[in-house]
Parts: sequence; structure tokens; C-alpha cells
Amino acid sequence: MKTLIIEDKAYIRKGLLNLLALIDSQVEVIGECASVKNAVIVANACKPDLIFLDINLLDGTAFDFLEQTEHLAFKIIFITAYEEHALKALKIGAVDYILKPVDVEDLKVALQKVNSLPVAIQKQQIKTVKDVLGNEDSKLILSLHDSFQVIDLNELLYCESDKGYTTFYCSDNKKYMVSKTLKEFEERLTDANFIRPHQSFMVNLKFIDKYEKSGIIYLKNGKKIPVSSRKKEHFVRSFLNWNNN
Repeated sequence: MKTLIIEDKAYIRKGLLNLLALIDSQVEVIGECASVKNAVIVANACKPDLIFLDINLLDGTAFDFLEQTEHLAFKIIFITAYEEHALKALKIGAVDYILKPVDVEDLKVALQKVNSLPVAIQKQQIKTVKDVLGNEDSKLILSLHDSFQVIDLNELLYCESDKGYTTFYCSDNKKYMVSKTLKEFEERLTDANFIRPHQSFMVNLKFIDKYEKSGIIYLKNGKKIPVSSRKKEHFVRSFLNWNNN
């Protein structure tokens, strides 16, 4: 099987390569990737039969990769550290996975299982996992450097974007930074009654205390958010509609 390893940690990739060489001569590793961007390019070009897929990658998640390669036919074995929320979803979806650090016996079992599973069935299993990870409209799952963080959108004050990173500020004074642009969250947040009054900000309408016509939003915690002249008319209309409903 032509096999691609998508994992952001080099030592995990190296260890997996060594184990595969020991236990299964039918597995031919054709590439290694650490990011969603590179993985999509390699997968589209090489059309692997099997992918070892880390859930948390340098620039996104396994599901970002799968959305961009959904028409390719390959088997998947997820690789994950023991992270309760993600692991629970994998178990519910009955998807093949191995825990880090990779154990040789677990690897053998996963290979045996994936070999006998039709691609169509596995795609349905993966859809189940994705639904479990994001099944609540009021929840947003952020892929941080070493974990997944569940955010309650009802408690999210605002988001601020800067140089390709977005920081989420919550009502409990916690904040979380992800390596994604605000644009990537805009549709999801808009559906949850957030508005984008400025290129660098999205604000939860429920936490707005007042709006000064000079172009300043005051949140209930005292934070000031600017409103750009280009977005001013749309913001005022949305703000007034929200408060009148």
C-alpha cells in the first residue's frame, strides 16, 4: 500500500517509519507531511492507499485536510495523543486509531482492521467523528498547539486577529490563540450572532454595552472595539436589529 504519514512531530514520524519497516513489508511510505497545506498537495499528487493522520497539525486539524481531499479514496488510521474529547469521538465513530507513543502491537491491529474496511464505510465513520466533535451549535472547538479547546460561544466576548493568528477572549478572562485567520471563523461566528465591525475583530452582540457614534463599541467588561468606516453602516443596522428583537 502506498502510504502517507501526516504528523507534525518529526520523532513520531520517524518512530512510525521504523515500526512499519519491521512489521509490514506491504506498506510503502511515499511521503511525510507536517501541515494541512502540504498534506493536501502530496495526497492529491500521489493518491495514497493509506494515510496515518495526526488530528492536530501545524496549520489546522485532520478534518481540515479531509475536507480538502474528500474525493480521494484512501484508508485512514488516526494518530492521537490521549486527549479525552477527541478520543471519545474516535471511539464513538469506531474509527481506527493509535495512541502516541505508537505501540507496535496497536499498530499491527490497526493495520489489520483498516485492510478489511471498505473506504465508503470508513468515510461514514469519519463523518460521525466530525459530528461528535462539533455537534453542538453553541460550541466551537479550537485546535491549539497541544490540545483541542472547547469554547462556549455564549461565553465568548470577542475575537481579535493579527498576522494570521486569532485570539479568542472569553467571559471568564481566559484567552486562546490559534494559527488561523479570523476569516476562517467568520461564517460560523456570524451564525452565532457575532458581527465583524473591523477587519481585526469579531464581537458577540450580546456583550455590547453601548456604541458611540464616533465609531467605538464598548463591551460589558469595558473593552473598546473600533468600528471601521467601511463597516459602520452594516454594524449599526445589525446592532439595532439585534436590540429590537
